[in-house]
Amino acid sequence: MVVGELHRLPHLVELPARGLGADMIGRAGALLVDIAIDTVPRGYRIASGRSSVTRRAASLLDEDLDALEEAWEKAGLRGGERVVKVQAPGPVTLAAQLELPGGHRAITDSGAVRDLTASLAEGVAAHRRQLERRLESAVVVQFDEPTLPAALAGRLSGVTSLNPVHPVDESVVTALLDVCAGAVGGEVALHSCAPGLPWKVLQRSVISAVSVDVDTLTVADLDGVGEFVDSGRTVLLGAVPTAASGPKPTPQQIAASVAGITDRLGFARAVLRDRVGVTPACGLAEATEAWARTAIDLAQKAVDGMAEDPDGI
Repeated sequence: MVVGELHRLPHLVELPARGLGADMIGRAGALLVDIAIDTVPRGYRIASGRSSVTRRAASLLDEDLDALEEAWEKAGLRGGERVVKVQAPGPVTLAAQLELPGGHRAITDSGAVRDLTASLAEGVAAHRRQLERRLESAVVVQFDEPTLPAALAGRLSGVTSLNPVHPVDESVVTALLDVCAGAVGGEVALHSCAPGLPWKVLQRSVISAVSVDVDTLTVADLDGVGEFVDSGRTVLLGAVPTAASGPKPTPQQIAASVAGITDRLGFARAVLRDRVGVTPACGLAEATEAWARTAIDLAQKAVDGMAEDPDGI
């Protein structure tokens, strides 16, 4: 596969996480290697031994994989061209949301961050290989980093006002992302719906693609999008609503909104076919089943139109 495969939604099957926020961190408990988590009033904490929470997360993941493999087989997709995308919290978000035994964020301890990143990278890599074996299909990985801008800007709260969480160094973030991408192999995307994405940091990383909500983009973001695309990588633009509200957009309207962004950047329309994808704005974990199907259908049809006749949009 090449980087461009990430934007070809008609051949991409997304496996959404069960819920957002803390639930995303809880699901990560099934992926971590030799690190367990447990629940606390504020969310999740690193546990000293394998906890019931970790066992439950692993059990749910196994159930999901069994159901997916059965459905994949019944649909006749085994060994086909469909690409499966799986997701997990990125290393910064994971360390920012998990507590240490003493109650502080794990991101305040460089050793804990290093251990969590290595554990996450190993676990997600094994998860990807397992899926590829079971489905006999290509699998790409997306790391969700909603906390990344806040961590870099020093906006994370501490246990008390006397225990601030200092900004994470940009070079550290780049190294953490590269550890995960290198271990996972294949194509790796980073997704964030938070405004203020650090495009310079992402540009220096080996991440293959960045997925972002178009409603959060500023003029500075557009420059970052342009440089990222110029580097030969993919930008996935979240242009499809994540919930049914107001008139349903047409695929043509969605494609036009995406083309409007690349036009502002001065790109030839061919970039829509080669380096730009269309996705729901910020995931479908909380969408109804009916709207999730509608959103994916809209994205696929928008991509089809962009691929067939980008100049006609």
